[in-house]
Amino acid sequence: MPQYKEFHLESGVNKMTNKKKFGVTLFIILFSYFLILMDNSIIFTSTVKIANDLDMNQATLAWVSNAYTITFGGFLLLAGRLGDLIGRKKIFITGLLIFGISSLFVGLSNSAPMIIIARAIQGIGSAIIAPTSLALLMDNYAGEMRSKAIAYYGATAGIGSSFGLLLGGWLTSAISWRAGFLINVPFALFLLVLSLFSIKVTSVTKQRVDYLGAVLSVVMSIIFVYGITISNLVLILLSILIGAGFVYYERKIDFPLIPMSLFRNRIRSSSYIVRFIFMMAMLTYWFILPQIMQHMYHFTPLQSGMGFIPLTIVNFAAALYLPKLTVKYGNGKVMILGQSILLLGVVISTLVNPHSGYLFTMGLPMILIGAGQGWLLAPLTAAGITGVAPEEAGAASGMTNVMHQLGGPVGLSIVVLFTSNIVDLSNYYQSVMSFISSFLFVGLIILLINNRKN
Repeated sequence: MPQYKEFHLESGVNKMTNKKKFGVTLFIILFSYFLILMDNSIIFTSTVKIANDLDMNQATLAWVSNAYTITFGGFLLLAGRLGDLIGRKKIFITGLLIFGISSLFVGLSNSAPMIIIARAIQGIGSAIIAPTSLALLMDNYAGEMRSKAIAYYGATAGIGSSFGLLLGGWLTSAISWRAGFLINVPFALFLLVLSLFSIKVTSVTKQRVDYLGAVLSVVMSIIFVYGITISNLVLILLSILIGAGFVYYERKIDFPLIPMSLFRNRIRSSSYIVRFIFMMAMLTYWFILPQIMQHMYHFTPLQSGMGFIPLTIVNFAAALYLPKLTVKYGNGKVMILGQSILLLGVVISTLVNPHSGYLFTMGLPMILIGAGQGWLLAPLTAAGITGVAPEEAGAASGMTNVMHQLGGPVGLSIVVLFTSNIVDLSNYYQSVMSFISSFLFVGLIILLINNRKN
């Protein structure tokens, strides 16, 4: 039997240990990441019921999603770096506590202000869990074990989002919209107990804390996401100015919140951009399809969730085969392959007349979309953390997740801006899918250029 080797951070020194199995740590990492992604997409199939129960209009209802998105995106950079500075086990457990308690209050909400505040706090918990889970993966696995773990992590990113639509539709139809959030509570408690006993305490980076950088990163991200969600150009420009100031400040100090060395590696930098573009496309895709399924094909929320099953199954199957594919062709070529297949599936779905029915318009193209997604997300994740020093793992993980979280609202806002006046459902669907195809095409061009330079 081959002996795989693994890096553990102990007293600041990487020590090699033999390991044949992933153990419970990978389960904790993947399940925690799955929970926050699933929770993020459950809301798509629950909004109508929430509005009816809490007597919310469309403007107020939007904040059930916006509040979560703003705090999630706003605290990612800070949360990722805190794992390096304070200790990943400590910050990860804190994230689970915040996520679990806030999920309870979301599920018990009896008014609009209560659910919006609880969702905002839930976003902070998710912002802690997302980058810390990836950094824990880097701490605990190396070599072939890390490659496989990242493949499973990437598959979780795609499966969690699409499975959330299925689970949300079922829980909303069979029980209540509240069940989709209350189910997080026992899961978070279970993961918390497992983490206390199973996750090793890692060494921390001994350096001064960049408090000003922390404040700037949170303010910049929150203003940006808020500006995007309400389509306010002034706020978006303000956030960009703050971002420029943040970068200038971080380059000048010796203890930056986000080391600028992260962006000196071309593979890492391009992976952040492509991941951002991927989420511009895919969040819009996950947003529009349930609408078309329910309004044009008269699916129930449960049926619209089940409509993503082809994508979910193929995504999982593709991810299982990914490690062999990466060993044979290399990470860069696999990313191009995944992006190309994903783009092909979306283009086919765009060109088919929606009146042809679910199977030809969405179901069959999902086979290609699922395969492309399965062969893209994990290589993008690997590229985003490639060559990163252990003491900067949290910062790199935070940047990877920032791109994942912020890309979606940007893409969706652009599409809504240009398609909101289209009344005909068929034209609306094809217009939105054309935007999605364009986003993915730009991502493919970036990958092809970067691969040629390598």
